[in-house]
Amino acid sequence: MPEVVISEFMDEAAVGMISARHDTLYDPGLVDRPDDLAEAVRAARALVVRNRTKVTAALLEAAETLSCVGRLGVGLDNIDLDACRKKNVAVYPATGANDVAVAEYVVSTALTLLRGAYTASAEVAAGEWPRQRLMGREAMDKRLGLVGYGAIARQAAKRARVLGFSIAAFDPFLPEDDAAWTDCERLDLADLIRTSDVVSLHVPLTDKTRHMIGADAIASMKEGAILINTARGGVVDEAALAEALRAGRIGGAALDVFETEPLTAEAGAKFEGLANLILTPHIAGVTAESNVRVSRVTAENVLKHLEKPE
Repeated sequence: MPEVVISEFMDEAAVGMISARHDTLYDPGLVDRPDDLAEAVRAARALVVRNRTKVTAALLEAAETLSCVGRLGVGLDNIDLDACRKKNVAVYPATGANDVAVAEYVVSTALTLLRGAYTASAEVAAGEWPRQRLMGREAMDKRLGLVGYGAIARQAAKRARVLGFSIAAFDPFLPEDDAAWTDCERLDLADLIRTSDVVSLHVPLTDKTRHMIGADAIASMKEGAILINTARGGVVDEAALAEALRAGRIGGAALDVFETEPLTAEAGAKFEGLANLILTPHIAGVTAESNVRVSRVTAENVLKHLEKPE
């Protein structure tokens, strides 16, 4: 039986780091075969997952010798942390390893949606010339409002400032005297949503943040404002967002995360025909470079745990 089970895709070099020292099962398809996964982890000491593998109390109960979970990323809502604590299973997120990838996604999608000039290639190639319709907006002197001001949001702010954005953030857990507030206006959530040209979400999914951006919040956004969610599906009320986009109440949105993942055709039907919406499959934090970093950090975390002195 394998000592380490890896149930989703991981950089091959990092898999090699682990398998060179411990019996390892690397099968990215296990995430879609829960019965096989439960059998595979029964005698394992470590499990490595991304965001789709559900580390539930039932799975932990089946994993009789499991002592750690390595998370290829930072979100932990797919892992039952209470059950892990009860079974003394350590959880290791790859903190910081994909910050740059997400920050670049936020800034690039903000620019794309503000400019609005990149959806007419077929029309232009066909001899049409829709210049007036595609006349968009600049980033200069716009406000980027960040809901949550942790490491990823700060990386986004750093890049946005270079383009002329002013930065505001809402983060009740960050002390007022923290140095991170330098060059960033500290606002309450309502004021941030009401005054920002681009609102980007950087919060975990909890009972308090579920549908934090609902119909009322969206209605209070500036005319033409952009909403970007790279945090977690469920923070945004997707039906309310789709309705607002269809009615032209806001300028556009980018969603990388969804209440149902993978997004099904049925769940995605509400977004049909929305030209001012960018949908991506939970990929903001995954680039060729970040995959190497995330995988290496996770491999190091797992090896350190497995090989620590008793």
